[in-house]
Amino acid sequence: MEQPRMASPAVRPAAKKKRVKQPASKAFWRRIREPLAKSRFAKGAVASLFAGAMRFIKLTNPLVKGSYELAGGSYADSEPLIVGLWHGQHLLAPALYPSKRGLVAMVSRSADAELNALVINKFGIEAVRGSGGRETKSKLEKGGATALIALKKALDAGKNVCMIADIPHGTPRDAGMGIVLLARLSGRPIAPAAIASSRRKVLEGSWDKTTINLPFGRCAIFVAPLIEVPADADDAEMERKRQELTAAIDYATEQAYRLVDGGK
Repeated sequence: MEQPRMASPAVRPAAKKKRVKQPASKAFWRRIREPLAKSRFAKGAVASLFAGAMRFIKLTNPLVKGSYELAGGSYADSEPLIVGLWHGQHLLAPALYPSKRGLVAMVSRSADAELNALVINKFGIEAVRGSGGRETKSKLEKGGATALIALKKALDAGKNVCMIADIPHGTPRDAGMGIVLLARLSGRPIAPAAIASSRRKVLEGSWDKTTINLPFGRCAIFVAPLIEVPADADDAEMERKRQELTAAIDYATEQAYRLVDGGK
C-alpha cells in the first residue's frame, strides 16, 4: 500500500534585518571623523572651539556653596594627587582644574580621543596616551603599562595626575584596577571626585550616560575622602581598594548633583 506523501513545509523567505537608525549626531560624526583625523588644521580649530565653549560654560556656571576644589583647598597639603573621575561626567574637568601644580591626564590611544588630548592641551594639561585597567593582554597593546609608568614619573616629579577610573566601553561606574595600581606604585593618594552642573543634557543612548554641561546654571565639584593604597597590598587588598574607590566616586557624584540640584 502506497504511503501518503507528506506535504513539504512552506519555505519562508529570510526575514530582512531591521536596520537600526543611528542618531543624526552620531551619523554626522562618522562622516566627518576620517577627514578630520587627517587635517591638523581642522583638529586644532575644533579643539580651540571646544576649549572656548568649556571656558564659556565655566564662566556662566559659578560654583555653589559647599563645593570642594579638585586637588585644592584642604587637599592641597596632600598633593601630588591622583584625581579619579567617571567616564561621561568629566567633560568640564580641564576648565575647572584649580591647582597651580602641573596636571597630567591619561587619554585613550584611539583616533577619536586624539581630539580630547588636543583640547586638554589648550588648558596647559599634558596628555599621556593609553588605556589601563583590564587584566588582559589588551592592556599592553593599548599602552596601559607604558602610560602607568609615565604617570608615575609625573607624580614623582610633583605633578598631579587625572585618570578616568572606569574602563572605556566596559561596565560604567565600576573602577578598573589601573588607577589603584598607580596609587600602589607611586605611594600617592587617590582623590575620588565628581563635577556636576544644574543645566545639563544626558546622552541616554551612550554607554556611560555622557553628560553635557550647559551654560547659565551653577556648578559643583565634590571630592570624597582620599584613598591610599599600601605599597605591599596583595591581590585581595587591591580588590578591596578598587571597590572602595567605586563607592567613593559614586558618593562624590551623588553629592555633586545634590549640591547643584538644591538638595533634591
